[in-house]
Amino acid sequence: EARNFDIRKQLLEYDDVSNDQRRVIYQQRNVILESETLDDQIANLRKSALTDVVRTYVPEDSVEEQWDLPGLEKTLKDEWLLEVTLQAQVEQSDSVSDEDIVNKVVSSADEVFKGKLDLVGSDQFTPFMRMVLLQSIDGRWREHLAALDYLRQGIHLRGYAQKNPKQEYKREAFELFGQLLDTVKMEVTRTLLRSEEHTSELQSPCNRVCRLLLEKK
Repeated sequence: EARNFDIRKQLLEYDDVSNDQRRVIYQQRNVILESETLDDQIANLRKSALTDVVRTYVPEDSVEEQWDLPGLEKTLKDEWLLEVTLQAQVEQSDSVSDEDIVNKVVSSADEVFKGKLDLVGSDQFTPFMRMVLLQSIDGRWREHLAALDYLRQGIHLRGYAQKNPKQEYKREAFELFGQLLDTVKMEVTRTLLRSEEHTSELQSPCNRVCRLLLEKK
């Protein structure tokens, strides 16, 4: 009986990790569902996502010789549909910092996104943003739960390496959750920036959003 109690106690401790993460996800979903506007949330995601992209090619506190601006411009164009003339800006300026590059990319993305809002209208674009956010969160959360289950099944083997299985589980579960949030951030930002405006054959208001916001795969 004591052994069974210990097993149940360990299972509860593992469940506590997923329950804590579930509360965070559900809280975020409620905020998304209840908010009249999602502009600030989407803007924060966009800034964070594109900052991460820029930092891959322009490391923080780096000098110009360390930058890969052609690679960054190509990635922004191919993956994010953003045309940003970074090399020309650097050549025309006497002093450009890595933060200037980040700000240039983020402001360009903000401008592109504002153009979509102006074209479609915030009232019609907000439901689309809400749908994209919820679909991404729900899909990635299901994948995350499967990953946690897989992790839990093999975590006891860490004991053979003189490691505490419960501590290792909590650490890796935390890392997986961080990856989930990063994936949602990138996925949502990319989807919204890559949504294309199709203005032809708009015959009725009911199909306006669907036609204007057809995601380019």
